[in-house]
Amino acid sequence: MPSMPRRGASHHRATNTGDDIDQDRAGVGEVILGVDTHKDIHVAVVISGVGVLLGSSDFPTTATGYRELLRWARAHGAVQRAGVEGTASYGAALARMLHCEGIVVIEVNQPDKAHRRRRGKTDALDAEAAARAVLSGRATAIAKAGDGPVEITRMLKLAKTSAVKSRTQAINQLKAVLVGADPALRESMAGLSTPRLVKACAHLDDDEPAVSDVARTARYTLRLLARRIVSLTEEIDDLDARLTATISEHTPELIQRNGVGPDTAAALLIAAGDNPDRLHSEASFAALCGVSPVEASSGKTQRRRLNRGGNRQANAALHRITLSRLRWNQATRDYVERRVREGKTRREAIRCLKRYIARELYPLITRPTDHPTAPITAT
Repeated sequence: MPSMPRRGASHHRATNTGDDIDQDRAGVGEVILGVDTHKDIHVAVVISGVGVLLGSSDFPTTATGYRELLRWARAHGAVQRAGVEGTASYGAALARMLHCEGIVVIEVNQPDKAHRRRRGKTDALDAEAAARAVLSGRATAIAKAGDGPVEITRMLKLAKTSAVKSRTQAINQLKAVLVGADPALRESMAGLSTPRLVKACAHLDDDEPAVSDVARTARYTLRLLARRIVSLTEEIDDLDARLTATISEHTPELIQRNGVGPDTAAALLIAAGDNPDRLHSEASFAALCGVSPVEASSGKTQRRRLNRGGNRQANAALHRITLSRLRWNQATRDYVERRVREGKTRREAIRCLKRYIARELYPLITRPTDHPTAPITAT
């Protein structure tokens, strides 16, 4: 069985010759770039403003490869828009470079499955589908820039989330080991709070456990887990301080609002991105956070249902802000009581509150350097 030719990761090939490119460029104005991104290679396709395929090529995922990709695309015409798959993963670096070059980067989802079944699947076809999605207007979501303080916030939040998860796992393991430890040791630590328990386990003796000594091995394991918890706590405190400093410098008014802490502020900023101007209105921000009601009317039934889409981390952040205000803010509690008297359930009233809070915080997120508006009071 003959082997199929494979594409190399260190070179690129174009379907057009130099004469063809000059001839095509003379007949077209703006061209659309489509890119199917992968770990080692990006496959690019250029189509004209009327949908004519002008060329396809592949490039390595290096700084030189990105420059060659843009140079090759511009040889076909003026590149003002680009449809890129995976702008938050494999295509993040390329999207940043294109954004810096003044090109509008559109986030493109995977091609329609029915269309893919009819045409087949290749990287070039996926890149072409990305370009045609931009040309037809099916893809309109501008990709996040990922080149400012919000990207810094995202990386710090990512590290903190994993550290918190690891610390929780270590605490659970420590308590599980203690349950089966020597009764004398277990009884000496009974009733201690988690911080005191970790501190006590971290100061257990340093004797190396014997191969067949279960009690000494348990003490060794408890000390090891406790010191891991202490180290992770220090790491979390450092990340929390850096996260707070970054948000306070970028959007100082946001973190000062009632119920908004570093984690919730970070989730909302990450959802909006470093280029929040891509959000056209506060309604689009509410839809992005999944707090805008969705029409579900049919016939004589006129109603709206819960929006189960959007960024779920941002939705959870707005929910935590709402619960915090319900606990500490009297005006918020009064609003919920009034809506309940009007016939809404408590859950429906909380959904309304989340929509109000999204409207209040929107100008602080999209225009962090402007003077903020007064908080919106739900009345």
